[in-house]
Amino acid sequence: MHARFAPKAHRFVYRIFLFAFDLDELDTLHRKLRLFSWNHRNLYSFRDTDFLPTGEKLHNPGGEQPAAAINPPTPAASVARTLKQRVIAHLATQGVDLTGGRVLLVTLPRVMGYLFNPVSFYFCYDRAGSPVAALAEVTNTFKEMKPYVLGPDTRRDGAFTLRVPKHFYVSPFSDVDVAFDFTLRAPGERLAVQIDDYVGAQRTLTSTLAGPRQPLTDGRLAWFTLKYPLITLRVISLIHWHAFRLWLKKLPWFAKAARAADQRDLYRPHASLAVPVPSGAILSSPSLAPSPKA
Repeated sequence: MHARFAPKAHRFVYRIFLFAFDLDELDTLHRKLRLFSWNHRNLYSFRDTDFLPTGEKLHNPGGEQPAAAINPPTPAASVARTLKQRVIAHLATQGVDLTGGRVLLVTLPRVMGYLFNPVSFYFCYDRAGSPVAALAEVTNTFKEMKPYVLGPDTRRDGAFTLRVPKHFYVSPFSDVDVAFDFTLRAPGERLAVQIDDYVGAQRTLTSTLAGPRQPLTDGRLAWFTLKYPLITLRVISLIHWHAFRLWLKKLPWFAKAARAADQRDLYRPHASLAVPVPSGAILSSPSLAPSPKA
C-alpha cells in the first residue's frame, strides 16, 4: 500500500510477491529449484553483484561537493566477494558483529533477466538467532543505490525503527532532504514493514508491505509466475504510471540535478550528479522525471 497525504492525496494498493532468501542457502536453492538460479541465468536469477555494491566507490560521502565526492572502497569491502560477506563487512563498520549469524534478504531477483527493486530489506541475526540489525537498500530508477542501517540501538517493541534524512533522490515529487521513517519487523510467518516520509513534523507519505509467508518451491514459483507475470517489469511500469498520474494532478516536482550536492552516500551515481548545481536550487519542467516512489 502506498498513500500520499500532501500536497495532494494519492493512494493505491497492489498485490505482489517477494522472496525471502537466507543468504547461506542460495547454493542449496540453486541446486534444488528448476526455475531459480544463483549467479546463472534462469526464469528467476539472483546475482550477488546486483545488491549492496560496497566494494565500489561511494559517491559524496558525508556531503562533500560532487566534484570531490568519489572515494575508494574500504579494504574490507574490497575483499568481500559474496553478498553475505559484504553485509557482514558493512555492518562491522557500524559496530555490528554478525560473525556466525545469518542474513535474511527480502527482495526480488531478476525475472527473465530484468531487475528492479525500489527497496530491499536485510534482516540480520546473531549466532544465537536474535535479530540485531536491519538494512534497507533503496534503489531509484536511475539505478543509484543507498543503504540505510538500523542497528541494535534502533530496536524497540520488536521492530527496528529509525527516522533519518534520506539525502537521496527517490521521487521527483519529494525533495532530497525529506526524512525516511523506517519501521521494520523481522519476518516470521508474516512480513510487515513500513516506510513513512516526513517533512518536518508532517507525515506526507506512507508505504507498507504486508503478507503471509509461503514455501519456496517450483510449484509455487510456477503459480506466482502466472499470477504475477513479469513482476519486476510490472513494478517499474506501475511506478511510472502513478508518477504520470501525480504529474496530471500538477504536483510540484524537483529535477534530479537541482540539489546534486545534497545527494550523499550512494552507489552507482547517475551522470546527472557529475556537474554540481547550487544547493537549494529547484528546477522544474513539464516533462516527467522517472521515480521509484510515486
